[in-house]
Amino acid sequence: MKFAVIVFPGSNCDRDMYYALHDVLGMEADLVWYEHSNLENYDAILLPGGFSYGDYLRSGAIASASGVMQQIKAHAEAGKPVLGVCNGFQILLEAGLLPGAMLPNKTLSFMCHYEALAVANHETSFTTGFDKGEIIHLPIAHGDGNYFVDDATLSELKKSNRIVFTYTNNPNGSAADIAGIINSQGNVLGMMPHPERAVEKLLGSDDGIRLFQSMIENWRVAYAANL
Repeated sequence: MKFAVIVFPGSNCDRDMYYALHDVLGMEADLVWYEHSNLENYDAILLPGGFSYGDYLRSGAIASASGVMQQIKAHAEAGKPVLGVCNGFQILLEAGLLPGAMLPNKTLSFMCHYEALAVANHETSFTTGFDKGEIIHLPIAHGDGNYFVDDATLSELKKSNRIVFTYTNNPNGSAADIAGIINSQGNVLGMMPHPERAVEKLLGSDDGIRLFQSMIENWRVAYAANL
C-alpha cells in the first residue's frame, strides 16, 4: 500500500504522518508537494495538520481551492481512502468532501493536549482495529476545532452511523461531541485529534497506530479480493 502525504504551504504535521507510516509501520509513503502532484499511483491520500496558507480567510479554505483537490476528489469518488487530520479535516470540510464547518474553539484559545475519545463506529476501514465504545487517547492541537453542522445534517450523521470518534470531555464545543466523521461512502475520514502523534508509548500513547493499521489491513483484504 502506497501513501501520499500532501504538503501545503504551512503544513507542519506532514513529517509526523510520514514517520508513523514509513518509520513505525514500514510502509511506502511520499511527501507530495501540492503543486507537483500526480496521485494516480497512490492507494491512500493523507491531508496532514498545520496551518495551510497561514489559515488566512478560513482554516483550510485556500488549500481546498488548490488544483490538487480535483485529484483528491477523483480519488475519493473512486472509493479509495482519504484521511484528513486537523487542518486536513478543515480542508475536507471546505472542499465539500465532508459536511459541516469548523468554528473557533469555545474558549477562543489554541488547545494542545491529550484528549480521551470514544470510538463511536468501529466498522469503518479506518477503525476495525478498535472496539466499539473503546476509550482511546490522542492529542489535539487546534484553534478552530469547534465542529458545527445544522440539525438536519447532524441527524443524518447519527442515523447513518457516520460519527466515528467523539470526545468524552468536549474541549472545543463541537456539536454532539464530534471529533471525527466519515463520508456516506465510508472512505473519507476527517478528524481533529492527531493519530500520527500517538504511535509510540514514549509519546504518551500508541492508540493512533491502530488507525493506520486498520487502513492497511482493510486495503490488503480488498486488494486480495480483487486479484
